[in-house]
Amino acid sequence: MSFTNFQLPYQPAEEYSKKAAYFSMEFAIHQPLKIYSGGLGFLAGSHLRSAYELRQNMIGVGILWKYGYYDQARNQDQTLQVTFMEKMYSFLEDTGIKFQILIHEHPVWVKAYYLNPETFKSAPLFLLSTDLPENDYISQTITHRLYDANVATKVAQFILLGVGGAKLIDELGFNPDVYHLNEAHGISSAFYLLNKYKSVEKVREKLVFTTHTPEEAGNEKHDMYLCHRMSYFCGLSIDEVRKLTGITDDLFNHSLAALKFAKKANGVSELHGHVSREMWKHYEGICPIISITNAQNWQYWADKQLYKAMDANDDFIFDDRKKHLKKRAFEIVADQTGKKFDPNVLTIVWARRFAGYKRASMLTYDMERFEKLLSNSKYPIQIIWAGKPYPVDYPAISEFNDLVQISKNYKNVAVLIGYELGLSKRLKQASDIWLNNPRVPREASGTSGMTAAMNGAVNFSTDDGWIPEFINHGNNGFVVPKADYENMHQHEQDDYDLNKLYEILEEQIIPMYYDNYDTWRQVIQNGMRDVQVQFDANRMAKEYYELMYK
Repeated sequence: MSFTNFQLPYQPAEEYSKKAAYFSMEFAIHQPLKIYSGGLGFLAGSHLRSAYELRQNMIGVGILWKYGYYDQARNQDQTLQVTFMEKMYSFLEDTGIKFQILIHEHPVWVKAYYLNPETFKSAPLFLLSTDLPENDYISQTITHRLYDANVATKVAQFILLGVGGAKLIDELGFNPDVYHLNEAHGISSAFYLLNKYKSVEKVREKLVFTTHTPEEAGNEKHDMYLCHRMSYFCGLSIDEVRKLTGITDDLFNHSLAALKFAKKANGVSELHGHVSREMWKHYEGICPIISITNAQNWQYWADKQLYKAMDANDDFIFDDRKKHLKKRAFEIVADQTGKKFDPNVLTIVWARRFAGYKRASMLTYDMERFEKLLSNSKYPIQIIWAGKPYPVDYPAISEFNDLVQISKNYKNVAVLIGYELGLSKRLKQASDIWLNNPRVPREASGTSGMTAAMNGAVNFSTDDGWIPEFINHGNNGFVVPKADYENMHQHEQDDYDLNKLYEILEEQIIPMYYDNYDTWRQVIQNGMRDVQVQFDANRMAKEYYELMYK
């Protein structure tokens, strides 16, 4: 296959003929390709799958991480162990494309690999690597670990994605109408394009930006002088960068720069759009920020047999299928923890990235109520936790380890490792209640509940991210009613949410599951229908073309 003047290997649909290049640090396309850490990757993977389904004229640009994010293993006492294993991918094609970019005023060789659309049914994806014998060891390590903890390495990764990605597109001769940055990691591409087009207006015409971070502190900032020394600005002086971005202090704010260079940006839920506009309104010269709510690819995630039974109104087959899915997933629980879970018992799953604001261990904040919940013989329950903390986020790792220690005291509590695409799907199938309790309004979107609903799980969440657009309480899920969070201290907010969580669980959810299963099944099915209509990534991919690229 020729990679000069690259064309998609299929005919793009007429309404999606505009060429788009989609830049992302991570893509979760399928379990065997481990180049993702969490939600951002799950989103990007679903986006490329839907772009392929809709025949959009889009390519993905990412990085081939030699050791992935990390592999979640266990220490001798079952606590979390971070391990890095080299990954091998025979299904990636060598494009033969090799070029140099400047990193730290030093030429670094970059090689491009290709994921053919037919391999996993996704839009064409190009992955960059610096792990080449032509490079010195430090340059080779740029593509070793996703989100490296070393600041200079991380800045180098951002340069590789942005500058390297934009240069790759020139090498391919793809000539996109739109450069779409999924998060601000690739904003160095704007400086590369500025050199190419010699005009900010021209760059702005071509650049769009998706922000995923609902709080200013979460937006990455790096020392301006470090970025300059690392060749981030493609030859521009610090004064020129200040003039272009309006940044006056010594921290280069990647998201702010993206909002200055893009013609349009979007938040990833309706609520996040409001939060973002509020957050950035004090800055001059930023682009309009709209909302396009995240979604997940139904074709990839949904359990088709559950949907088939639901559409045929066959309650017996529907219940039987859900029980089978639970039973199958519980094999993994037994294998990892030696605990035998019962498919007839209400199962609560909390599984996603471990981060402070997501409050993984919230149910255990009140050990008395937790104990009571777990020991109720009339209404038994089972709880599963899983998820990967960032490898140097020690508070999150310690929260994970605390849950492991707690789980040792109960037959009906399990903490699993290896939370990647494969386990994620199995846990959604295992789940009756998909529990999500981030501190409002800190979750930009939070898409795991969408794929949970596609597998017959009922969402139970605080009212954040995509949830206000989805849950109709008691009809297709359950939601903690919003309080006046703005005027509450953090511990007051935690207390309020915790009380409401327990109240709704004890008084509504658990009795409905055991005493009124017909209603429960209806809630599951309402959620399955609603999620398919509103939160399939085909809707999202279509909206990007209509609202961002045109």
